Amino acid sequence: MPDAVRLREALVELGPIFVKFGQILSTRRDLLPLDIADELAKLQDQVPPFPSEQAIATLEKAYGKPVDQVFTRFVREPVASASVAQVHFATLPDGKEVAVKILRPHMKAIIAQDIALLYSVAGLVERFWADGKRLRPKEVVAEFEKHLADELDLMREAANCSQLRRNFTGSKLLSVPEVHWDWCHSTVMVMERMQGIPIGQIDRLREAKVDLKALSRAGVEIFFTQVFRDGFFHADMHPGNILVASDGRYIALDFGIVGTLSEKDQKYLAVNFLAFFQRDYKRVAQAHIESGWAPAGTRADEFEAAIRSVCEPIFDRPLKDISFGRVLLRLFQTSRRFNVEIQPQLVLLQKTLLNIEGLGRQLDPDLDLWDTAKPFLERWMSEQVGWRGLLNHLKREAPQWATLLPELPRLLHQVLLKLSKST
Repeated sequence: MPDAVRLREALVELGPIFVKFGQILSTRRDLLPLDIADELAKLQDQVPPFPSEQAIATLEKAYGKPVDQVFTRFVREPVASASVAQVHFATLPDGKEVAVKILRPHMKAIIAQDIALLYSVAGLVERFWADGKRLRPKEVVAEFEKHLADELDLMREAANCSQLRRNFTGSKLLSVPEVHWDWCHSTVMVMERMQGIPIGQIDRLREAKVDLKALSRAGVEIFFTQVFRDGFFHADMHPGNILVASDGRYIALDFGIVGTLSEKDQKYLAVNFLAFFQRDYKRVAQAHIESGWAPAGTRADEFEAAIRSVCEPIFDRPLKDISFGRVLLRLFQTSRRFNVEIQPQLVLLQKTLLNIEGLGRQLDPDLDLWDTAKPFLERWMSEQVGWRGLLNHLKREAPQWATLLPELPRLLHQVLLKLSKST
């Protein structure tokens, strides 16, 4: 048996968390031999399915009646099977074609075992590795555990799907399926059946006359829109979760893992990205210190020089000529030198960036990631700072001020009374 097959089967045997690890690795064809990358890509939607009898039993337990009384048609054979759930096609009583996602049996117990193992490993890392405490592995595992718990509740996933669909209503870049709430349950999610070509099937996309360069640029714009406009992003963007519609739009699937960012994180991320694109390494260093990601006593000039030595060689080169594996390694060495702490709330964002890079390589090896993202970030920053930012902030705060202003005379009177009594 080939080593690549043994690796894939070992990850499946180890459990859902390790399957997800394999999914991430499969997008990094720049770091892996092609045979291993191709084999791990099967983990995206070709995990062995569980028996249809168990799927039907889950449905009947959720609905309290036979499956044939719920759907006018239910396809017994699953169309896709992943680490946490599998998908069957069906038809609702009103004739709408839907995809029915069903949670794997006994998943909570399996996940609990895997999480316990990860905590044990994190404890060993903290204890025996010099950089262990700085990397905060237990907090990273806790963040991962929280999102996995969300993924095991399909009502949460349905809500994530609904939110993302609302965020991209009318978009020419991204299409998101409609949720059919009357048929959803914690173990079952029913959504609109989407038609498209899996994004990993490059030959089929070419045959369909899809503009791959435009598709790769759209993927970058979709990512930055989610992160900086909405602070809410699809955090499981491997090829098994993305279709391409006949009109060239992305179709997002599987909403079990999403990420959220605070306004503070959004601001500092935007400042960092934009400063990187402008090669303003001094601003990058200052932003890390201001945000608290680097210790307050860090010398900005030394940090700036270290960042420049890592980033300067990668600019003005197409994506195909850049080894982000080496860049990440050097950035890690730099962060260790300056005691930069890993931010657990940004782990999902880092993972998603790796997914986006992997997709970009497959669609258009010549994609200039920086050039594609820079105009979007400049536009976003212009809306957040300066007079435009002030106006937008005032608009957001207007309802609160409208409530508070009529109360000011009374509040001022109360303050004056207290002052007069104390004198």
